[in-house]
Amino acid sequence: MKDLMGMMKQVRDMQARMQKVQEELEALEIAGSSGGGLVAVTLTGKGDLKRVRIDPGLLKPEEVEIVEDLIVAAMQDAKGKVEAAVQERMQSVTGGLPLPPGMKLF
Repeated sequence: MKDLMGMMKQVRDMQARMQKVQEELEALEIAGSSGGGLVAVTLTGKGDLKRVRIDPGLLKPEEVEIVEDLIVAAMQDAKGKVEAAVQERMQSVTGGLPLPPGMKLF
């Protein structure tokens, strides 16, 4: 019975840490860029788009397709950084508790 109580305490502690991490991720802003900084996007830690910045020199009608591709690349850059930040924070939450490979808590 003592083991069960200890395990329940671990679960409650993990839930509290998980809540804190989720709040931190909502407040976190991560920038990604492409084209040598000509296009930049900012995402929240949850992957929501907050801002897009485009260098005015790119805004020529004949270069619309290039700008669109750069926006996609900047989003992918920022998303990769968000995923790395989430992974880092999740390790602090689950520290010591083995999770099956590929299991995502978000």
